Amino acid sequence: MTLVSMTGFTRMGGSFGRYNWTWEIKTVNGKGLDLRLRLPAGFDDLDRPVRAIMGERLSRGSCYVNLTVQHEEPTQTMKINQQVLESVLDAMASIRGRVDATEPSLDGILSIKGVMEQVEEQESEELHEALLEAMLGSFKDAISDLVKMRQSEGEALEKVVMQRVEELESLTRQAEDCPARTADVIKAKLRQQIERILEAEKSLDEDRLYQEAVLLAGKADVREELDRLYAHCAAVRALVAEDKPVGRKLDFLAQEFNREANTLCSKSNDTSLTAIGLDLKATIEQLREQIQNVE
Repeated sequence: MTLVSMTGFTRMGGSFGRYNWTWEIKTVNGKGLDLRLRLPAGFDDLDRPVRAIMGERLSRGSCYVNLTVQHEEPTQTMKINQQVLESVLDAMASIRGRVDATEPSLDGILSIKGVMEQVEEQESEELHEALLEAMLGSFKDAISDLVKMRQSEGEALEKVVMQRVEELESLTRQAEDCPARTADVIKAKLRQQIERILEAEKSLDEDRLYQEAVLLAGKADVREELDRLYAHCAAVRALVAEDKPVGRKLDFLAQEFNREANTLCSKSNDTSLTAIGLDLKATIEQLREQIQNVE
């Protein structure tokens, strides 16, 4: 499995009946999975299923989801208000025969305010449910597109990560082969340091001198740090091959890399080895920056 990036963006639209909509999804780096949704009024029922889908497809990253909806104005029809009409007819019946006037015509009755009213076509609950299902289907397609983009970004990311690992392995070999690590050079450095100790403390007894020599020799030995650097490089390769998100573990390894490089620099008994240690730290920082994008 290749690495998967946490950064991605997609925009996908859809339509159903008189509705048109657009989903926009943007993801960036994050320590965990942080979902932020913006849904227009009337579509709050999408919140829970959208979050569930995101949780199934993504494991890390700050995710911003925005839904915009446009729709045609609902069809308007004319409807007789039966209650008002009955009131008008009752009033007409009550004055019939009392007033010498022509019987009102049908269009005259219908023109009385309130008898005829304009009403908007009401959307049925079944139609609204079908609309939400169509929107969720469109959202699933958008998520699939986002995942593909994150995977594509991850492929490029993996190449950079592996290049940095190869550089770290090369620098570790340089440190291992550094002339300053040869037994003769270490002995010479150790002898100089012991001579300085004796000059500063002429009354130093043999036991104390032996303890100082052991400490100096231990400080000059970076074998353990080199072995750990090699092991960390192997661990990165193993994690990249795993079929699951490994960003957190890679981030932890980057910290371990840095710890070993710091120790190597502190133990260094020569400027050439220190220079290699500084190059290690610079490369580790570049690795860490890339790992911050891994899901």
